[in-house]
Amino acid sequence: MSKISMTVDTETFPNCFLLVARISGTQITFVFEISSYKDESSELFHFLNIVRGTRIIGFNLVGFDGPLIHLFMRLGGKVTAGVMYEKAMAIIQSQDDDKFYHMVKPSERDHEWVDLYRINHFNNRARSTSLKALEFVMRMDSIEDLPFPVGTVLNREQISFLRNYCVHDVVATELFREKCMGAIEFRERLSEKYQRDFLNSDDVKIGSTIFEIMLEAEGVALYNYGRDGRTPKQTKRPVIALKDAILPWIKFEQPEFTRMLDWMRSQVITETKGVFTDLSVTIDGFKYVFGLGGLHGAVERQIIEANDSVVIESWDVSSYYPNLSISNRFYPEHLGEKFCDVYKKIYDLRKTFKKGTAENAAYKLAANGTYGKSNDQFSPFLDPLFTMRITLNGQLLLCILIEQLLKVPTVQIKVCNTDGLEYTIHPDHVEHARSVCKWWEGVTNLTLENVRYKKLFIRDVNNYMGVFTDGTIKRKGAYEHDLDWNQNHSCLVVAKVAEKVLVDGAPIRKTLEAWPDKMDFMARVKVPRSSHLVGADEFGDHPLENTQRYYVSKGGVQLFKIMPPLAKNPTKWRRLGVESGWTVCPCNNIADAVLPVDYDYYVNEIDKLVLGVM
Repeated sequence: MSKISMTVDTETFPNCFLLVARISGTQITFVFEISSYKDESSELFHFLNIVRGTRIIGFNLVGFDGPLIHLFMRLGGKVTAGVMYEKAMAIIQSQDDDKFYHMVKPSERDHEWVDLYRINHFNNRARSTSLKALEFVMRMDSIEDLPFPVGTVLNREQISFLRNYCVHDVVATELFREKCMGAIEFRERLSEKYQRDFLNSDDVKIGSTIFEIMLEAEGVALYNYGRDGRTPKQTKRPVIALKDAILPWIKFEQPEFTRMLDWMRSQVITETKGVFTDLSVTIDGFKYVFGLGGLHGAVERQIIEANDSVVIESWDVSSYYPNLSISNRFYPEHLGEKFCDVYKKIYDLRKTFKKGTAENAAYKLAANGTYGKSNDQFSPFLDPLFTMRITLNGQLLLCILIEQLLKVPTVQIKVCNTDGLEYTIHPDHVEHARSVCKWWEGVTNLTLENVRYKKLFIRDVNNYMGVFTDGTIKRKGAYEHDLDWNQNHSCLVVAKVAEKVLVDGAPIRKTLEAWPDKMDFMARVKVPRSSHLVGADEFGDHPLENTQRYYVSKGGVQLFKIMPPLAKNPTKWRRLGVESGWTVCPCNNIADAVLPVDYDYYVNEIDKLVLGVM
């Protein structure tokens, strides 16, 4: 990053406000306190004025710390800890009422903001991730949580702890900033290219905005403008007849697929969620499950290896959802057919740039992010009928391919998912199956991409792994260990050793006991502030931090969540075991990881993935 920046964090309590700032990429750290015991408000105001216009980086900066800093500057630094605490509580409470009320427009900010929370889309409920969780994922030596509740009036000792805690959070945020540098620089390049502020945009927002820019360049109006600002143009549909979404030429020969298609065409829905509850068909013992997220199915607990009599083929539709729209002229009604023309332009433009370039990544986001936005109540792409056209026809067209492939001798479907499938076939019939795939491409005007596996390991529909002929590995579900920041990174040694066992024939226990990275054994548990964690042994319960790193150990403590009572028994707190039947070693400070690992636990977990291979 070319410009100087600061990584910041704040803490707010009724009688204490802290702001910690570290010059990014250095150890230079500033701590400012406004409390019952110290008033550094003038020093903080002077500091923030000196760095006015520079970049500040935070975690949830746009949603929390930024508005606090903005209030402090607007009041000329003449504030008390109580004023800052009231503002903090108002921000938190507004999340249920009007989460935009406390937002500060970029034009009103005294500094350039970069919010790592927003860049990674952690403000999405499904991807929500705390800084404490990231401290675990980043394998920091120390994971720290507040030992006293929000709203506590702090004494000197607690404020001293809070200062250290806030510095630790800045160190964690700074470490995460380093991990996100590629994403930040990507957004800088896009901001310059499009003359839009992408610095705090997640990938989906970037993609939809680029699509909007290109539509507007073609004269397509996406917003209405009035006294209250702009509002997105949308096509809202109180009801949708699914027959209007399904391509009229689709038909099947298989009675099971035909019954499913007839049922779909008879349905009238009022919302897109919950459309496909328990909708499935079974053909030749294979269950095909339909859902808003796409078609899914798999055999269970099979290990398949290619040999002289078995070929394992994989076919995926190239950019399935974008090309469904382009080829079939599906578009949000209020945007018109020009939408499809621009979609095609985006798809073609992406192919003109090499993978790894900002342009290729930007156009990929533009192509892939639009489907989700078509069901977003705040988006100018909203049209639930468009959503249903994509997801319904995507599944049905894949079923047409499956139906015809099942006519080819020796074909056995092993896995199908949103945009593709895997099957086994005798080498003598490979060309027959390929001719079916070519026929399907001609009928649908879509393109299939083909690769082959050497081995395929399938536990169930959500958990499988395959080794392609070039040696690269595809992992799904429990077999994944190269995970996104928001995913569960607990006990990665299980997936890693299971892969060694399945792919390389390694022995489980010997491999496990020789595993070099102790962090791969670590797990994380979290409870909300209304609950607490305890470690229990013969001496009683020992309180633990609400976010807790641990590993299963010989000796140690039993881990329990102490949860509030339920309505049916309002006086009895619930005691729920974590890793029931096993003892653990809590180690938020990695120096506490002194007990021997209980390898039996990890062997049991690995056994669940290796499908009987020992």
